Amino acid sequence: MKLALCLVAMGALVTDSSPQCTKQLLSERFGRGSRTVDLELELQIELLRETKRKYESVLQLGRALTAHLYSLLQTQHALGDAFADLSQKSPELQEEFGYNAETQKLLCKNGETLLGAVNFFVSSINTLVTKTMEDTLMTVKQYEAARLEYDAYRTDLEELSLGPRDAGTRGRLESAQATFQTHRDKYEKLRGDVAIKLKFLEENKIKVMHKQLLLFHNAVSAYFAGNQKQLEQTLQQFNIKLRPPGAEKPSWLEEQ
Repeated sequence: MKLALCLVAMGALVTDSSPQCTKQLLSERFGRGSRTVDLELELQIELLRETKRKYESVLQLGRALTAHLYSLLQTQHALGDAFADLSQKSPELQEEFGYNAETQKLLCKNGETLLGAVNFFVSSINTLVTKTMEDTLMTVKQYEAARLEYDAYRTDLEELSLGPRDAGTRGRLESAQATFQTHRDKYEKLRGDVAIKLKFLEENKIKVMHKQLLLFHNAVSAYFAGNQKQLEQTLQQFNIKLRPPGAEKPSWLEEQ
């Protein structure tokens, strides 16, 4: 039970509960164990974890922006309806109420377009964080577990090699050598898998974010400039369709 709790605390996917792994784990936790380190790979892994935390913050803020925009749209829509109603019932202010109703209607239309763009942005960031990055980090956890097991059996083999030699020891040494080689192969394979996934993740992240940041910038700029035509062109450029009024909340888009 104590070993399981330690492994959970480390975030490792270690399935081997042998005395060797228990000893290695505790030695590392207390700073006494010999640990294999791939500095370049570990720096890349730490950078990924930091990047994921920052993107999660962007995702949270993007969702908050979506909620605020949706709330603003509902208010503008209600205000436009109120102005339109009053323009029919207040002859002396019919023109003033009328053009204010039209202004709110236009703001709603542009706001729906902006909301569609922001929703698309948020959806893409969510996929990048919760699927693409998370998949790579799952492989990282498997690699970290394999590294612990590799070091555990490496240490065990080294200790046996330094001990006295007799018939019984030679048998244990051969067994330890075979076990060590199995875990060494597993460790090296997962180290290669992690390196490949990190490379492809970085390439994919740049490709996705280049598109999404361009979309976000163009849509927000066009909205605050009151440029309805540019807003619509932005959605067309990124193949985004707005949902018709009355569709399920809060999303206003469908990706083709």
